[in-house]
Amino acid sequence: MKKFIIMLLFSALLLFLIPMHTQAATNQTKIILDGQELVLPNSVEVVNVRNNIMIPIRVVAENLEFNVNWDQKTQNVHIQQGSNAISLTVGKEEALVENNTVMLNIAPQMIKNTVVVPLRFVSEEMGLSVGWNNKDKIVTLSSNTSLPSEPSNGSEIEATTNIVHDINYANNQLIVSLDHEVTPVITTLQNPERIVVDFPSTNLGNMGQALSGGTMGRLDTSGSPNITDIRYSLFKNDPAQVRIVIELNNVSSVNYEQQTIAGNFILDLSMVNDPTPATPVSSGKKIVVIDPGHGGSDPGTISFTKKPEKIFALALGLKVQALLQKESGIEVIMTRETDIYPTRSERVKLANDLKADVFVSIHGNSVTAAPQITGTETYYYQRESSKELANLIHKRLIKAMGLADRGVKNGNYQVIRETEMAAALLEVGFLSNKSDEEAMMSETNQIKAAQAIVDGIKEYLKLEDSE
Repeated sequence: MKKFIIMLLFSALLLFLIPMHTQAATNQTKIILDGQELVLPNSVEVVNVRNNIMIPIRVVAENLEFNVNWDQKTQNVHIQQGSNAISLTVGKEEALVENNTVMLNIAPQMIKNTVVVPLRFVSEEMGLSVGWNNKDKIVTLSSNTSLPSEPSNGSEIEATTNIVHDINYANNQLIVSLDHEVTPVITTLQNPERIVVDFPSTNLGNMGQALSGGTMGRLDTSGSPNITDIRYSLFKNDPAQVRIVIELNNVSSVNYEQQTIAGNFILDLSMVNDPTPATPVSSGKKIVVIDPGHGGSDPGTISFTKKPEKIFALALGLKVQALLQKESGIEVIMTRETDIYPTRSERVKLANDLKADVFVSIHGNSVTAAPQITGTETYYYQRESSKELANLIHKRLIKAMGLADRGVKNGNYQVIRETEMAAALLEVGFLSNKSDEEAMMSETNQIKAAQAIVDGIKEYLKLEDSE
């Protein structure tokens, strides 16, 4: 009798568990590539990391017939198709695309032994049109967005399909010239802040002929400080849909009005800037720009105890500022003093416009897949003056922090590559390492590190005798 009761209870438990398992399976994220659902291994999935949709790069690349090589030692993924090559490293925001450095919005991550990369990178650098259905958790990828061939009999494209003839941006207005009036769908996105304008039943017409399949066109936004980028593409083929993305630059708020006049769709933007550092009056002093990395919508890496890098960078940067303000021969300028996000280009422009003597960017390192990695490393870019500055700060920083010495290295980072003065980028320690993080977040150690940075700057500027 007892055995019968046990079997009955066991059977009831199975009946209870089976529906739950089925429900969980139906909620799993799917990837649809060119209309076909990709078969994902059990351990592979699409994830959301700090509001960034991340997808498994190997599964997508191999289904596109790219060759994929993984280097366990360096944590590097190399993707090759003919002469096209992409190189990504876990924990690093810099990728190489055909030997050109491309900055990612978030570094690749190693999750369940699978490298995942931001969905946005896949769309822009692998020539794919991308869709994300947040409700059903479905990623849609399309590798064939080329325009249909011209009809041989010279007939026009069906009247139901609208045509974009021209796209311009000037005086805070996006102007799209169309065959006939159409009401677009406008949405706003964050991280980074974007306005997305989708034109249904619309094709790019002759504008699309210059774009290879899946790639994006871009407008010149060099004269628009509030805009980082405006890109456009044929987002879908069937039915046709044109997408225009306006990426905002250091804007605290934005309003827009839309209207259509004589076949032109006009999106009128009204933007409010985040506060930016004031330009100092020339005083004959040496100008030092301190750049606390990341900020605002860009948290940087996440530490062992789940703290964003931007907090550490700003805390140390403000301590450096306070010490430099006591130096009569130095004028210190900060790229940020609060939790805002100046773009890397803005940081470079600020330093170059000021004709600064020194630029120092403060960061925390991370390799989430290898939390045992520890130490301090400092970067410069080619110039001897930058190498000298990096060495002088690095030797003092090693002594102050007491972490492993990982050396002074030549690094291809935008803020030290494009600045025109002596420039150094400090990776004070590894926030992904428990001990390093404790040392870096210590108020006492931050004071020591700030003094080391200031002493190195002063030695480089010859404002005191070197030790």
